[in-house]
Amino acid sequence: MDKTSLIGVILGIFAVGVGMVLKGVSVVALANPAAILIILIGTAAAVIIAFPTDEIKRLPKLFGVIFKEQTLVNTVELIRMFSDWAQLARKEGLLALEAKTNEIEDSFLRSGLSLAVDGQSADYIRDVLSEEIEAMEERHQAGASIFTQAGTYAPTLGVLGAVVGLIAALGNMADIDALGHAISAAFVATLLGIFTGYVLWHPFANKLKRKSKQEAKIKYMMIEGILSILEGEAPRVIEQKLASFLPAGERKIFLEESSVKADE
Repeated sequence: MDKTSLIGVILGIFAVGVGMVLKGVSVVALANPAAILIILIGTAAAVIIAFPTDEIKRLPKLFGVIFKEQTLVNTVELIRMFSDWAQLARKEGLLALEAKTNEIEDSFLRSGLSLAVDGQSADYIRDVLSEEIEAMEERHQAGASIFTQAGTYAPTLGVLGAVVGLIAALGNMADIDALGHAISAAFVATLLGIFTGYVLWHPFANKLKRKSKQEAKIKYMMIEGILSILEGEAPRVIEQKLASFLPAGERKIFLEESSVKADE
């Protein structure tokens, strides 16, 4: 479970709910079937119109990505693994890594290393693996754009809901008490539209984009590691090159540890 997604949703609902109470507004006012229908069903309808069927079918999976903890290869362990492979390749030759391909769980890394062992050129390996990453990023972008569009439609539909509510309210000007209640209910749609758009849909889209970038970063790191081994670079050089993918703090610690091990 991705705790940040769950905590964010709960915190957003809590903030709006408590804020309404502190402002003297009853939370019961949100129980407005017409507003819920216009915002939620209306947003769903707009998204369905805007995207092809094959992308809409991926929505359950996208929600899974948002609320499921992303499992990525540990970057430090990956660098050390490439360093060990480089040492093995320099001692016994590139074909010695063929046995390692069966031990690799990550399909992208396994495919790239297999291409290197099979004797493919560095340019060919980079092109094939880069195209795979670009295709992945395009799929991820398509998924994120669904939520981005939903975040754009929802607030506008909130305005539409408010207009519909005001039309109904102004249709009965004789009863002042009923008019006030009707106008209040009309703006519930606006509240729901803004809330879902800017607390749910847009943040969901950003979460998908960030997870995609993190996954792509690891894959580009794998490409550099594979090509460095193919070019016969020294393990220490590979460690320094791949350490550039680490955050500054982690990079400093890793390089210091590598220096200590090299001196031993």
